Amino acid sequence: MNLQLSIGIASNPRTWPILDGRVQAEGIDLIPSIVHGSELFWRQLRFADFDISEMSLSSLLMSMARGDERWTPLPIFTTRSFFHTGMLVRKDAGIETPSDLKGKRVGVPEYQQTAALWIRGALQHEFGVAPKDMEFWMERVPDHSHAGATGFTQPAGVKIHQIPIEKNIGSMMLSGELDATLLYLVDPNLVDRSTADLWNHPDIKTLFPDPEAEGIRYYQATGLYPINHGVVIKRSIAEQHPWVVLNLLKAFNQANQITNTQRLDHLEYFVETGLLNSEAYESVGKELLQHGVVANRNTLETVAQYSFEQGLTPKLARLEDIFASATIDQ
Repeated sequence: MNLQLSIGIASNPRTWPILDGRVQAEGIDLIPSIVHGSELFWRQLRFADFDISEMSLSSLLMSMARGDERWTPLPIFTTRSFFHTGMLVRKDAGIETPSDLKGKRVGVPEYQQTAALWIRGALQHEFGVAPKDMEFWMERVPDHSHAGATGFTQPAGVKIHQIPIEKNIGSMMLSGELDATLLYLVDPNLVDRSTADLWNHPDIKTLFPDPEAEGIRYYQATGLYPINHGVVIKRSIAEQHPWVVLNLLKAFNQANQITNTQRLDHLEYFVETGLLNSEAYESVGKELLQHGVVANRNTLETVAQYSFEQGLTPKLARLEDIFASATIDQ
C-alpha cells in the first residue's frame, strides 16, 4: 500500500503534472490542496496543516535559525522571478531611478517574505539602496502573517510601520500615503487584503520603464534567477520513511521535464513559422529552471547571504545544514 501524504501547493505550470496525476511519486499517494502561497505558508508555519508543502525560502531560513525542526527542506523550487523589476511607484513621487527610493515611504505585504528579500538585495547590491534608506509600511497583521509565525523582529536600523487594518497598500498608494511598493498582491487569500488595480492606474508606473530589459540586464550581470518557493516535508515523516525524500525529488524533476518539453515544443513552432529565429531559440530554449542543490547553489547561497545581511537570520546558513542530506549532491 502506498504512503498517503497531504500536500499543500500553489497552482503553477511546473506543478500541474503532479496535481493532475500525470506524474506520481513512487510509493506515495499525494492528496493535494491548491492554496495561494501567501496563505499556504502562514497555515503551514502556524498550524502545520500539510505533510508536504511549498514554503517561502525566507521564512524557512528564519524558522530554522530559530530552532524550528518540524521540517525537512527539499531542493524543489516551484517559482522564480526577477522580482525587483515589478516594483511600482507613484508618478508624482519623484522616483525615476532606484536611488530616488532613498527616504521614500515604501509598502510591502510582508517584510520577511522571499520576494521582498530578493528586491532589497537587488536594490542594495545593484543600485546602492540599503533597507535602512527607506521607510517601510507592512500590510499583513501579526496574527495572519509569516512574521507572526516565525517570531520576526524588526531588524536594527530599519523603520517598519504597520498599515492600519482599515487601509492597505493599494489604498495608500492611491492616496499618496505611500510613494512606492516593493511588490503588490491582490489575489484573494486569508492574509493579503489589497484589491485596487495599480498596474493600470494613471497615477502609478513601474520603477523600471522596461521591466523585461532590466530582468535581462540583471541576469546577465549576476547570473541569478531568484528562487521564491521551496518544498518541505514534515521531518517526522522523512525520518520514518527516508525513501520519500528522493522519490519526491524524482517526481518533481519529471514534472519539470514535462513542462520544459512543452515549452520547447511551442518554441519550435515559432521557429517553424518564422516568428522566432534560431539564435533567439538557442537563447530562450536553455533550461534555466531546474530543481536540486547543485544547479542552484549560487542562487541559494545568495538568498542565505541576503537573509543574514538584512538581519532576518543571526548567522549565514550553510546549505548542508538546510536541505536533506540525501539531496545535497543532487
